[in-house]
Amino acid sequence: MLKNLAVSVVALVSLVSISPAAGNFDASGLEKSPGAANFVADWFPAPVEAPAPEKDWTIMVFINGKNNLEKYALRDINEMEMIGSSDRVNVVVEAGRIEGYDASDGDWKGVRRYLIQKDANPAAVTSPVVQDLGKVDMGDYRSVIDFGKWAKTAYPARKTMLIIWNHGAGWTKSRKTSVVTRGISYDDETNNHINTPQMAAILKEMGGVDIYGSDACLMQMAEVIYEIKDFAGFIVGSEETEPGDGYTYNTFLAPLVSDPGMSAEAFARVAVDSYSDHYKAQKEGSTQSYIRTSAIPGFLAMVDDFAFVTAMAGEKAIVKQALASAQSYAYPANKDLYHFAQLVTAGSADPAVKENGAALMAYIETELVGYNRTNNGAGDDSDPPSDYSRSHGIAVYLPPSAPSAGYDALRWAKDSNWYEFIKWYQRP
Repeated sequence: MLKNLAVSVVALVSLVSISPAAGNFDASGLEKSPGAANFVADWFPAPVEAPAPEKDWTIMVFINGKNNLEKYALRDINEMEMIGSSDRVNVVVEAGRIEGYDASDGDWKGVRRYLIQKDANPAAVTSPVVQDLGKVDMGDYRSVIDFGKWAKTAYPARKTMLIIWNHGAGWTKSRKTSVVTRGISYDDETNNHINTPQMAAILKEMGGVDIYGSDACLMQMAEVIYEIKDFAGFIVGSEETEPGDGYTYNTFLAPLVSDPGMSAEAFARVAVDSYSDHYKAQKEGSTQSYIRTSAIPGFLAMVDDFAFVTAMAGEKAIVKQALASAQSYAYPANKDLYHFAQLVTAGSADPAVKENGAALMAYIETELVGYNRTNNGAGDDSDPPSDYSRSHGIAVYLPPSAPSAGYDALRWAKDSNWYEFIKWYQRP
């Protein structure tokens, strides 16, 4: 068949090789007529570059270093280069920098995309720059969508993980000028950040991931996990603030490169262990857990039942005492949900509260939180000792007064009765 096609093409070339008087010709002697001008291209189109072969994993890390965390961004990329991509694992990064914070590694500015390659240089990023994007607003959720879609297309894999790296502050819907409100990925150049509903839009538009991780503070909250539950199998994050070093990417990636066939849940556990092992060695306080999103519908039902029977029991003084004593974090309104339920259950005289509180705690411990680790901080002159032993892997918003604006727009507030519970215990 191919030989016959070749003969036909030769014959066609002979037909169009006619006298110059017949029309407008180029140097080849072929008439520039609409049909003849592109027939060679039509028969033999330019070769299409084949997509990269599908690997086991693609790890996508969106590193917004356009703020006072810039030096840690470069350190983390160098940690990734201690391991690098492999024949079965892609590690791809979008990283941004601006003036005013760090001048190392050539002091380049703007936003770049890298395919991370192993090297032996801990002081410089040597991985190839796959794309130089110039100025990009890394506080715009659409930038993460673009990165995720590009990474999935250019570096396809059977399993994927997206990590958003930057400051984090739990849930919120908006940001006020000059006031850092809650969300993730704060860009000091544009004064934008990504809010909680936009996190869901990111994951939805990029087609979901097997694991989502926040290398950022205070993100492991009911309000956040519920927002993104439909677009990730597992969610890794911290109830408390993260130390500046964040993830330790060499110890995080090494087990995966050694065993790229591991499941998503196994790798989520690696993420928790890598983080916690590092801060244990540093004697620095930390929290880290992973959530099974398959358990979130059951979690919602358990929370609703607990909140309902607690309000019906009318033991408001016990609730307020639990509110004051429950494990809290950098934002005092962020409370460990298990510990809050434990205190309410212990103080209540109502059988339904005790029953539903015990059921909720058991569900958090055995179904929702797949793995939870905490470290207590040794403390020093500027940082008192910290005790996170009462942290069980999922925080929730329990403000002492009216909820912040925008709370009622969250999916958690709409689908659960938690917002009504907050309003109940705040009423005189």
